[in-house]
Amino acid sequence: MTDIVRRHAEDEFAAELELLAKGDDRSKPPGWKLSPQAVVTYLMGGDGISPKYIGPRRLMEVAVATLATDRALLLLGVPGTAKTWVSEHLTAAISGDSSLMVQGTAGTPEEAIRYGWNYARLLAEGPSRAALVESPVLKAMAGGAIARIEELTRIPSDVQDSLITVLSEKVLPIPELGTEVAARKGFNVIATANDRDRGVNDLSSALRRRFNTVVLPVPADAEQEVDIVSRRVAALGRSLELPDLPPAYEEIRRVVTVFRELRAGSTEDGRTKLKSPSGTMSTAEAISVLVNGIALASHFGDGVLRASDVAAGIVGAVVKDPVSDAVVWQEYLETVVRERDGWRDFYRAARA
Repeated sequence: MTDIVRRHAEDEFAAELELLAKGDDRSKPPGWKLSPQAVVTYLMGGDGISPKYIGPRRLMEVAVATLATDRALLLLGVPGTAKTWVSEHLTAAISGDSSLMVQGTAGTPEEAIRYGWNYARLLAEGPSRAALVESPVLKAMAGGAIARIEELTRIPSDVQDSLITVLSEKVLPIPELGTEVAARKGFNVIATANDRDRGVNDLSSALRRRFNTVVLPVPADAEQEVDIVSRRVAALGRSLELPDLPPAYEEIRRVVTVFRELRAGSTEDGRTKLKSPSGTMSTAEAISVLVNGIALASHFGDGVLRASDVAAGIVGAVVKDPVSDAVVWQEYLETVVRERDGWRDFYRAARA
């Protein structure tokens, strides 16, 4: 067992990528490791390949087809809709390297997208290619690979717009050296963004025009979300080397139900209207609650995932604002959970 906490997708699923490559006799776009059809199979699963994305197949076909053109891809959706997950697996299947990534934050500088300088060499030698510090985008251009830009809308607007020349002209000028880096075939950009979080900087119309946008929806129904959560919890449990626990479908279903009802603002049967908390109540947070519950059950419980193991995690996920969200949560407990058959243990644990 490796001592790396989280391996890149191309390493974690190397056997599946190799299996697909051996049987892939369809035409491949320049610079691609797999054909577009094989990339979609890798994402959606089938023929011995585990599914990485559970949702509409057509969305993945549109995303892959976009990357086979000269258009960049923007994966848009609320938090927890697997934007980063899809981005990583797309780059792993297409380029074989998902590590060329820029993580967008409010403090991301232009150098993270263009290039920087090794100032010790710059002072000693003056501007030279050896003193240049390549960004992940520049490396992707030079190597004919795909670059990932996570949380594009968190990056300041003036820094975002440094992508316009890269995406439209497929070159990155380096005026200090009197030269430019031209993108090799296979280069493209996958960006992820959401417009529901705080601290969002809208994309300029000039930049947005250079992306094809694919909107990733929240899971369509409870069963689909339970399937997604179950798979990811199992995978994370193995990665973190948590002890194997007996199947806990009922607890997973219960957590998913709580998240879906609070997210939608009504109970599953539609009979009771609910207030929604300030957080997004995403699928990713539901996964975190359950992984934390498994750790509690393994190390401080009896080895069985119970309501008491997930209750505290749910409270922390729901109550982001200690004033308004606490009221929402207490109202949900008293009007819904308390009266629901088979949920008394969860009610007691959440109240405690």
